[in-house]
Amino acid sequence: MRTVRHAVFGAMLASATIARADVITDWNQTAIEVMKVANVAGNPWTRSMAMMNVAMSDAVNTVQNRYTRFIADGPRAPKASAEAAAAGAAREMLLRLYPDQKAKIYQAYAASIAAVAEGTARNEGILIGEQAAAAVFAERANDASNAPDTYRPVATPGVWIPTTPPLFPQYATAKPWGFKSADQFRPAAPPALSSALYARDYNETKEFGAAKSAKRTPEQAEAVKFWTQTNFLPCWFQAAAQLSSSRGLGLADNARLFALLAMAEGNAFILEWDAKYHYNFWRPITAIRNGDNDGNDATERDAGWAPLNATPMHPEYPSAAGIVGGAAAGVLQAVFGSGPASFTVTDLIDPKLQRRYTSAAQMAEEQRLVRIWGGIHFRNSLEVGDEMGRKIADHLASSYMKPAQHMADAAR
Repeated sequence: MRTVRHAVFGAMLASATIARADVITDWNQTAIEVMKVANVAGNPWTRSMAMMNVAMSDAVNTVQNRYTRFIADGPRAPKASAEAAAAGAAREMLLRLYPDQKAKIYQAYAASIAAVAEGTARNEGILIGEQAAAAVFAERANDASNAPDTYRPVATPGVWIPTTPPLFPQYATAKPWGFKSADQFRPAAPPALSSALYARDYNETKEFGAAKSAKRTPEQAEAVKFWTQTNFLPCWFQAAAQLSSSRGLGLADNARLFALLAMAEGNAFILEWDAKYHYNFWRPITAIRNGDNDGNDATERDAGWAPLNATPMHPEYPSAAGIVGGAAAGVLQAVFGSGPASFTVTDLIDPKLQRRYTSAAQMAEEQRLVRIWGGIHFRNSLEVGDEMGRKIADHLASSYMKPAQHMADAAR
């Protein structure tokens, strides 16, 4: 793995970090730009992407009827413009979510709709898109993502005990996409502090994740720097767009791909928060500074230990990096298979910084490992998170937006 710093290529990507393939990828790029300006990240980011992409997929399939719809249940409209339907859905959703960004949204909409011939088909498509967005917006209105923060301190020895209220714990009770509840794939408890597995992970993170680690290589430090929260989610949408373009996906296929990806990432945060606040496990910085209190002779305390990355103010187990990577890679592999898949992802702030991968699994693995090299996670938490993410992807891909009956019949 290596970072590429070619100024010319970086300049080409400065205005578009997602490969431009069709109306679906165009609007995903617009959404990323809108939320960058609005300073949105984490669960609100994934929630917005899921709402927009589900609306677009439902709108496109109201016209083309290639895949089942997630929410929409109105009559099909085969004579309408599917492109206009997608544009109408995306515009309507983003305006509802980010009204302060209406100038950027309308600019994107003007470019989108100009590619569709004027007439009844376009007008009908726009209306279908608006209706799909309204249906998704209404369905998610009470999903608990906007509930007040809550704080549940736990005083049990050996758990992560915060000193300030953590970020967004309300999402532990949020409504998942296509799941019965947030605890549907809740993992088993983290390893006992006295176990050999815990000692293995403790010492690995202590050695490789320290601020002044002698074992972390310059290449590993470079990867840590790239995989900040800013790139944590958008890079998976970049990868999806490039793979879609290289495989020549059609409009409905692309709408399904991005809807599944966005829902999977939205669920990653919701299921993560449920498990995090159920187990409330401590972070490496707390664990290592209190290594003499864990009952494990193989964990030596370092009272002054500090990680390379700043420690997030929420519990350690399971890892969001593991779940996000597992969920995204799972969706991409469900759509494109598990073979080689070359793509390049670009830093959202500095387009000269890029990383190249030959598979979704490779990118997911690096996204996990940087949390060890950055000193904020244990390996087991990352592996458990990856497994959770893949279960999320498998459930969505096998249960929703499946080929419509006429498509299934034709395949027989």
